[in-house]
Amino acid sequence: MACAGGLALGAPFRRLEAASAQAGAQAADILKLRDNLFVIRIPGEANVIVQAGAGGALLVDGGSTAASATLMNAVSGLPGGGPVHTIFNTHWHPEQTGSNEVLGKAGRKIIAHENTRLWLATDVIWPWNGRRFKRVAKIAQPNKTFYKTDQLDAGVRYGYIPDAAHTDGDMYVHFAAQNVLAVGDAVSGEGWPVVDYATGGWIGGIVGALQRLQTIADADTQIVPGRGPVLRLSDLKAQSDMYGTIYDRLTQLLNKGRGPGEAVAANPTKEFDARMGNPDEFVRRAFESLWGYLSPDA
Repeated sequence: MACAGGLALGAPFRRLEAASAQAGAQAADILKLRDNLFVIRIPGEANVIVQAGAGGALLVDGGSTAASATLMNAVSGLPGGGPVHTIFNTHWHPEQTGSNEVLGKAGRKIIAHENTRLWLATDVIWPWNGRRFKRVAKIAQPNKTFYKTDQLDAGVRYGYIPDAAHTDGDMYVHFAAQNVLAVGDAVSGEGWPVVDYATGGWIGGIVGALQRLQTIADADTQIVPGRGPVLRLSDLKAQSDMYGTIYDRLTQLLNKGRGPGEAVAANPTKEFDARMGNPDEFVRRAFESLWGYLSPDA
């Protein structure tokens, strides 16, 4: 579903080999979008968007800590590439914030929504699997935060996605001149998304974010999700319909007093599974995410 009209990240602009201290040798696939905008994809990592220019490079997300060295090497090899001067964190997850510390120590600008800074400044535990995330060092926390919308002098616009699709700190970055929209994991580019309800995400927020982002994009916009291929407006519309259907079904089950296991057994995603994969984990987390928004006393 998410890739129905997407642009595959194959046929890369170039491939760079580099060594990562923790991950060993990795290959960075680089796709040129428009003008001086690129997508860097390292196997197993989230997408990173790079705007290269005379003043250096701007990043949207920074991969994991293990892949940071590979990423920086790939950025430096881009046409017009130079030292990174700014990085956006589309949310707090370590897959997006792994370059914060090295860039923070270099005095670079780290921009994120204030909620993202708050999550990075505290310890987080996921209740469904017990995974623990330790707060990051002060130097690795965003040093410029915002609440609604803002823009850089270069005309790059960015804004909060208040629907809480993935977390309650989701943001987008809009390169208006090139008609490219970076959306992080607020939109799933491959398979079922992670519904991080521990830090505010929920199934209703997925629907709301998809509807909101459609008001920013047009038919020619290249939409870069946190993972997977570049998408189009038609993909957002298709996903909005799909998740809207699932949201309605899960809400009905909640209102009937059903639990997460019963929601999985009801197979509320049945017509989408052939394209999206096994839905059990997604359905369970999506159902549990309703508790905080629709049944806060549950």
